[in-house]
Amino acid sequence: MFALSFFLLAEMLCQSLGQYDYYDEHYVPSAPLEVLSSPTCAQECECPLNFPTAMYCNERNLKFIPIVPSGIKYLYLQNNHIEEIKAGVFDNATDLRWLVLDNNNIASDKIQAGTIDKLSKLEKLLFSYNKLTKPPGPLSKTLDELKLISNQLSSFPASTLSGMENLTTLHLSKNKLTTESITGAFKSLKSLVLLDVSENKLKKLPSGVPPSLLMLYADNNEIDSIPNGYLAKLPALQYLRVSHNKLVDSGIPAGVFNVSSLLELDLSFNKLKSIPEINESLEHLYLQVNEINKFDLINICKFSSPVNYSRLRTLRLDGNNIKHSSMPDDTVNCLRQASEIIFD
Repeated sequence: MFALSFFLLAEMLCQSLGQYDYYDEHYVPSAPLEVLSSPTCAQECECPLNFPTAMYCNERNLKFIPIVPSGIKYLYLQNNHIEEIKAGVFDNATDLRWLVLDNNNIASDKIQAGTIDKLSKLEKLLFSYNKLTKPPGPLSKTLDELKLISNQLSSFPASTLSGMENLTTLHLSKNKLTTESITGAFKSLKSLVLLDVSENKLKKLPSGVPPSLLMLYADNNEIDSIPNGYLAKLPALQYLRVSHNKLVDSGIPAGVFNVSSLLELDLSFNKLKSIPEINESLEHLYLQVNEINKFDLINICKFSSPVNYSRLRTLRLDGNNIKHSSMPDDTVNCLRQASEIIFD
C-alpha cells in the first residue's frame, strides 16, 4: 500500500507547485513483474501473490470486464477497449476500494444497474477518457476521489454527489458542462479540497462550492466576471486558475482577489487592462497575454515599509502593453521577494 499511497501524495504535490506543473492524469501503477498469480484471479488478468488484493487487467485489449473474485480491493482496467459494464461482474467484489476505468469506450447507457452502484465501499473511481454523457451512479458515499476527465458530460444532476462527505478530489475537466448543469452539485461536499472544472462551457465560476476548497481550476471556459465576495466565502482557497477565459476589468469587483489565503492566482489569457487588487500574501500572479497598459503598484502594495511588502515571488506580465520601464520607482521595495518578473 505504501507504493500506491505515494502516487496519490505525489499527484497532490504536483498540483500545488505552480502554473505549469500540471499533474499526470495516469498515475496508476502497472502490474508488478510477478510470474505467479493467485489461482482465483480472472484468467485475463494478474493478481500478484505479494499483493493479493489487487487485480491488474490494464492494457490487455479487453472488450469486457471479467468477473471480479472476492477479496479484490484494487481493480485496474485502464487502457482497454471496454464498451459496457454488464450486471454481475462486481457481485463478488464487495470489498472493492479502487476502480480504474480510464481510457476505454464506455457510454453511460452501457452501464447496467447492479454494477458500480453496488460498490458500497468504493473510495476511488477513475473513469476518465470514456464516452459518458452523465455521471455514473448512484455512487458510494465512501468515495474520496472521482475523476471523469475528458468524457462527454453535458449534465450533472445536483443529487449526484449528495451525502459524499468524504470526497476530497473531483476532476470534471474536458467535458461539455455549463454553469446551469452544475448548479447545486457541490453544496454537500464538506471535505472537498480540489475541484477541476477546466475546459468546459462555464460562463461563471461554480456556485455553492464548500469552504473547505483549497484548489479551484476553471481554465479554458467562457467566464467573463467574478461574483463579488466569491473568494471571501472560500477561506481555505490557495490556488485559483481562471486562465483562457473572457475576463474584463468591469467583471472584476474591487478587492475580490484581496484575500489572505490565496497563494497562486492565474488570470492569464484574458482581456484585462489593469492589474487587479491582490493581497500582499499572494506568491504567484500570472497575468500574461492580457491587454494591461499600466503598472498599478498600489494594487499590489498599498504602501511599502520594512514590514509591509508583497510576498510575490512570480509576476508574469509578458504579452501585454507594458514594459519593464513602466514600473514605478518604489517597485523594488514592494516586490523585494520577487525572483521572477517577466515582461516581453
